[in-house]
Amino acid sequence: MIIGLTGKNASGKGEVAKVLQEGGFYYLSLSDQLREELKNRGLEVTRENLIHVGREMRLLYGGGVLADRALQKIAIDKNYIVDSIRNPREVEVLRRLKDFKLVHVTAPIEERFLRIQARNREGDPQDLEAFKTLEAREAQSADPNAQQLDETALLADAELENSLSLDELRTRVKELIRQFSSQKKRPDWDEYFMNIAQMVALRSNCMKRKVAAVIVRDRRIISTGYNGTPRGIKNCNEGGCPRCHSFEKSGVSLGECFCSHAEENAIVQAAYHGVSIKGSSIYSTFSPCLICTKMILNSGIAEVIYSSQYEMGVETLRLLEEAGIKVRQLL
Repeated sequence: MIIGLTGKNASGKGEVAKVLQEGGFYYLSLSDQLREELKNRGLEVTRENLIHVGREMRLLYGGGVLADRALQKIAIDKNYIVDSIRNPREVEVLRRLKDFKLVHVTAPIEERFLRIQARNREGDPQDLEAFKTLEAREAQSADPNAQQLDETALLADAELENSLSLDELRTRVKELIRQFSSQKKRPDWDEYFMNIAQMVALRSNCMKRKVAAVIVRDRRIISTGYNGTPRGIKNCNEGGCPRCHSFEKSGVSLGECFCSHAEENAIVQAAYHGVSIKGSSIYSTFSPCLICTKMILNSGIAEVIYSSQYEMGVETLRLLEEAGIKVRQLL
């Protein structure tokens, strides 16, 4: 889960982040991306410099540049807080993550000003009117590359009022996380195994394309395979397969290709380790070729699930169906 935080100055985003960190969330701040940029430029980290450089970076690299940089640090198996979201295009970038939720943290302006006075940072406004003036500039700028806190807040999935005690805030944050967790959709089994196959494909050393297959029985992976040269042979991308290395036209001289296909490797790996695949299902990122189809038929695999259609695999799908093998495509 990725929780984004937006809100006006001293609304309490930092306190919300602390509660989430206590619960195991990793912390990222878009403001930290700006601080890194200021450091690289040899500039002092002041509020004015942060605002100025933020506007400049959005103008040069796009409104979502800070969010883009934060995305590069996010691992899919961890929960994160992304703090200091101040522009609608940053939200647009973060929405690429399926489990991203934006929380708008609020508090009355008078209370927020008291917090500003209490922390007593250099450069903070010294009276309420100056605070209101600064806030208006950050909240409703006509410049799309500036901070636009009001428009960003309108994109929030939830609002979290922070005008009571810290204990009450912790209670509200935890309740909100439980609410978001109940809405989170887990991948079904087909999506789960196909996603794993797509990850396995990254191991492929083939020059032409990266394909992988995962053999599953009783919802357990019993073998995997990806395309590439056989065991003990130089990798395809190192020149091990002359056909692939010459970028031969697809479908031409297949008999001269040294590479084993993903389904072939998955079946052979099971045999190598003495694992029965009778009655199993095979998930493949591409529909099988004729040779792999014959191996599937003779190995006892009961079901073929594939993602993309292999351009030379139309006849093979007919053979699978003729033999009583279940065939499905995941779109």
